Amino acid sequence: MTQLYEYRNTLNIIALAAAIFIGIGSISYTNYLVSLILEQEEQQTSIFAKVQEYIATVEPNENINTLIAVIEENYTYPVILTNERDSIIDWRNISIPKGKDSLSYLAKELAEMKAAHPPIVVEPAAGLKNFIYYKNSTLVTQLKLYPYVELGIMIAFFAIVYVLFDASRKAEQDKVWVGLAKETAHQLGTPISSLVAWLEYFKAVESLDKSIIGELEKDVSRLETITARFSSIGSPPVLKFENIEQLVRENVDYLQKRISSRVRFQVHNLEQHPLQAPVNRSLFEWVVENVCKNAVDAMAGAGTISIYLSYTRDSKHVQIDIADTGKGIPKRLWRRIFKPGYTTKKRGWGLGLTLAKRIVEDYHKGSIFVLASSSAGTTFRVLLPRF
Repeated sequence: MTQLYEYRNTLNIIALAAAIFIGIGSISYTNYLVSLILEQEEQQTSIFAKVQEYIATVEPNENINTLIAVIEENYTYPVILTNERDSIIDWRNISIPKGKDSLSYLAKELAEMKAAHPPIVVEPAAGLKNFIYYKNSTLVTQLKLYPYVELGIMIAFFAIVYVLFDASRKAEQDKVWVGLAKETAHQLGTPISSLVAWLEYFKAVESLDKSIIGELEKDVSRLETITARFSSIGSPPVLKFENIEQLVRENVDYLQKRISSRVRFQVHNLEQHPLQAPVNRSLFEWVVENVCKNAVDAMAGAGTISIYLSYTRDSKHVQIDIADTGKGIPKRLWRRIFKPGYTTKKRGWGLGLTLAKRIVEDYHKGSIFVLASSSAGTTFRVLLPRF
């Protein structure tokens, strides 16, 4: 199932190619049928011309009613008969709209017929020539349009199905995410309560190093923050104006003592004054933590993570660039790394950057993306609205 999800773009391309193939096949076959009908109509027009010649030569008392009836019942496409001076003598299967001048309307039809097909010459008498003009029947016109209408309906149908399926899939994913998050928070509650009790016990032991107890307090506080994060998934987050530099530095200070000593953090405030934006403190710290942990993995536990804080040029967003000195990310994967389940590690579910994207975009109405990447490292950019 995971492989199917990872290759869904390829499957979408295959489905699109199949739809295009079906559409082209339908159009080609319809055009083949149209050509057959056109050929048949040309033959019928030739017969019609010969009948017209015959009618002109029959004796006045000869009964030709049956012949005329056959013509009228079997020739359904528009036909105009003219003389050598293009004066209209007769027409068939042309419905003149009410209120329209018949001569001007027929002249317009005649012009269209001249553009559609060459005329068939009729010689009702020696030295006399008439011309039969015709254009495609309504059936041919409808057949030509049919595959395009069919293709449009297919595209609309697939689009509606895709939107409904995607919405259903996202809704189902949301339920799973929320359920998993809240269950995780519930499961963490018991051991955290126990750790808090043990911590109070250790504080009373005079022989224990107080600095160790201080670090344990930070870890327990971190676990409580993580529990609060999971509990808040699926609920509208409470956003408060916070000092972004302060939040970043506190997060970095905590991480620095719990990751490889060969990783160095640098935080640069390019504005030289506090940058504020409405954020949910615990969720925003989660974003910074996930991006930084991915950076540590990319550097194999050794290198520098530089964080640059500034405002965007239009001053509408706080801009946070997190740059590492890792191995880089191929450009074709810049979008894919934010998808659920994508990971290059042997362990893990590949949800860190997915969570970061969800928190930034859904809860803070901001954006997160790969700004640049090469063999010298990768830079992620987070944009948070200031208001």
